[in-house]
Amino acid sequence: MRSRVRVSLAVFAAAAAGLAACSTPGATPTTSSSSGATGGTINVALASDPGTIDPSLANTFDSRIVFQAFCQKLYDANNALQPVPQLASALPKTSADGLTVTIPLRTGVKFNDGTPFNADAVKTSLERDLTLSGSARAKEIAAVKSVAAPNPTTVVITLSRPFSPLVAQLTDRAGLIMSPAALKKEGDKFGDNPVCVGPFKYSSRVSGTSLSFVKSSDYYDASKVKVDGVTYKIISDPTTRAENLQSGDVQAAEQLDPTDIPRLKSDSSLKITPVSAPSYEGITINVSNAHGDTSPAGPVNTALSKSPQLRQAFELALDRKTLNKVVWNNAQSVDCLPLPLQMVYRPDSANCTPYDPAQAKQLVAASGVKMPVPVTMMIPADSGDDRMAQVIQSMENKVGFNMTIKPVDFTSALAAGKAGSFDTFLIGWSGRLDPDGDLSDIVTTDGSNDYSGLQNPQLDKDIQQAAAASGVPARKAAYTTTLQLLGQLRPIIYLYHDTWFLGTSAKLTGVDYRADGIPRFTAASLNG
Repeated sequence: MRSRVRVSLAVFAAAAAGLAACSTPGATPTTSSSSGATGGTINVALASDPGTIDPSLANTFDSRIVFQAFCQKLYDANNALQPVPQLASALPKTSADGLTVTIPLRTGVKFNDGTPFNADAVKTSLERDLTLSGSARAKEIAAVKSVAAPNPTTVVITLSRPFSPLVAQLTDRAGLIMSPAALKKEGDKFGDNPVCVGPFKYSSRVSGTSLSFVKSSDYYDASKVKVDGVTYKIISDPTTRAENLQSGDVQAAEQLDPTDIPRLKSDSSLKITPVSAPSYEGITINVSNAHGDTSPAGPVNTALSKSPQLRQAFELALDRKTLNKVVWNNAQSVDCLPLPLQMVYRPDSANCTPYDPAQAKQLVAASGVKMPVPVTMMIPADSGDDRMAQVIQSMENKVGFNMTIKPVDFTSALAAGKAGSFDTFLIGWSGRLDPDGDLSDIVTTDGSNDYSGLQNPQLDKDIQQAAAASGVPARKAAYTTTLQLLGQLRPIIYLYHDTWFLGTSAKLTGVDYRADGIPRFTAASLNG
């Protein structure tokens, strides 16, 4: 996770709260489209393996990047982080009681297998998200009671409770619509040969190395697609991504390291674009995830899991400003909350735990645990996280901890996180357009991303009530209460919000890089 730029979420908040019924113009690219040369394949360097590309199961940020190539959603997000129609033809209409949501759909659209996109397909996808074993979407749209398709161009969603974040969820993977014919054919192997609506269609994958997509003749806007395909190359080391960009082996590279940006900006053959994304980096602490996310929470035999006092000391030892300066050249925005700094639902005051190593030492000494207190930090194996972990290690060891760093490849680290096979985990979250997406399923009981294993009924209740509230003042008040309790429990110690940097070749034009940090290549061209 690397990035962040200041983009207001206020307009989205108003849209999400009201779920207005009017149509919204499409998103505006951050780089202009080009009618230059056609053909060729764009090679894109990804920061990590996207894992499965089954929309119901996917759970990584890089899967969101890959989905943009071949799998469109009911709604997308524009540069103001507002929802805009994609496969839907307009924003939803919501009933007065907040329990019925009606979505109109585009006509004349086909999946990349030539079968028709319609309301039955939307119904099939949403019901699969809700019922498939291991679905990462089930918790995200748990408020959905039923889905109906009264006619081919209309979907009616009935909710079990008012749920203001629904439209935001439909701008993410819960809004990805899969071909029913392909689902029937592939079954639980859909992720090996996925079929959706998109400018490109799935071609092949080399495990751990690359994913390839070719131009789709079935895409409704195929005339806008200038290139023959897109290949995503998995290059986890940010320095290597930068080197591949400079050498021309790739024409685009995401999440470049801030320390490489001054050098890359001086290269006239490249263009560097920073973007603000609703993301954060933090330290997840295994509080009670003893047996993995499929089993009830239980006691974890680590010092931090057993002692809120030690978790407080661990945070008191962290100098976030120094961490940002030393590791990221002050590129990130220091914070202690999961909600982006621009989000209108944030509390007026964050009330962050201060940097106070003297008090941290006192708490460690008073904990009764034999010093130095052992702590193991699992990190994704790339140089940026390694640098950050080393600085954190130095800070923690000065107050009475003995911290060990454990690098693990990204996919294996996520698996270990879900299984509860860790003490602490340096891991970020790519962020969502609604605050519910930064909390629900991450710090709620039995959430698919609740790596900490936290189970707190009061926090669960607070988060659900905040999602049911409507209007900015009511939801802001609810999240203020929620975040106060979360800060006391400390399942995650938040460090900063990211700034992401996309590097592209000067020969690549028409890239649409939005505030969600996801580059789109639908209208891109390779020149020369």
